[in-house]
Amino acid sequence: MPIPSACSGRVSGDPVHHPLFARYYARFATAAETRAGLSGVRDRLLAGLSGRVVEIGAGNGLNFTHYPPAVSEVVAIEPERRLRGLALEAALRADVPVDVVPGVAEALPLKSEAFDAAVVALVLCSVRDVPRALGELRRVLRPGGELRFLEHGPGGGRAMRFTQRALDRTVWPRLAGGCHLTRDTVAALRDAGFELGAYQRLLVPEKGPRTPASYCVLGTARRSS
Repeated sequence: MPIPSACSGRVSGDPVHHPLFARYYARFATAAETRAGLSGVRDRLLAGLSGRVVEIGAGNGLNFTHYPPAVSEVVAIEPERRLRGLALEAALRADVPVDVVPGVAEALPLKSEAFDAAVVALVLCSVRDVPRALGELRRVLRPGGELRFLEHGPGGGRAMRFTQRALDRTVWPRLAGGCHLTRDTVAALRDAGFELGAYQRLLVPEKGPRTPASYCVLGTARRSS
């Protein structure tokens, strides 16, 4: 397995720096793997992937142990330095080669048409410019390459959607590292020129109390040939 290429120290000019969010996100996300059933959702998200994969917004690397053996390499982009350091540690425990590098979704430091597949998991909710980020994903995917996505989205009844919109306008992005709960990933992918495959709405966790962050969409899309 190659040694990951990025150091865990701060990269000059880091475009994203949320040290407080990174601390509690890493703890919360790890706990949610079992308590909220996210580990099983990640298995579904990544099942059947092969070849070279780019993962955008890798966080603390929770996807890494879920990649199937047919994946020859994962290049994981993470802009936040603390999370990137945790991702580097997770990469060393992965069963497939994982290279963790700094970068942002809107300007990927990668060659065009270099990847067979791309993965975004709870990422598009927080990027600054969704159309630009999706344009970059189209650029680095080979023609016919597949995009796997798991993202927050609007859901629930009228009261819940009102709550989600109110949170997006006020405290939620500040508390959650720029996350927005009501972005429509499916519409954004269509607008960006991706061919939508199968997708489904789901609750995370599937059972128990529903929060404004419980509503997600899981699916696939392809870059047109």
